[in-house]
Amino acid sequence: MKARTMVYLEQQQLETLRAEANQKRISLAELIRRALQVHIESDRVAEPAAAENWLKIVGLGSCGSADVSEHHDRYLGEALHREHTG
Repeated sequence: MKARTMVYLEQQQLETLRAEANQKRISLAELIRRALQVHIESDRVAEPAAAENWLKIVGLGSCGSADVSEHHDRYLGEALHREHTG
């Protein structure tokens, strides 16, 4: 459910927002809702990873491959992919 509210904007802010809304072919209200949603989502702080997740990374270097120092990103990506999809 949407609730009505009143916001006072500077004239330049209003003109800029109206121009962007017109360019995107959406209402001014929709543009403001979208901007607020982006702001709300960017302000959320990610939960810190559990200690056991960090400890899993430690053993990745002992995989037996001789090129771990050169391809560590690939090996880490593959291990994380296996963990999340398998």
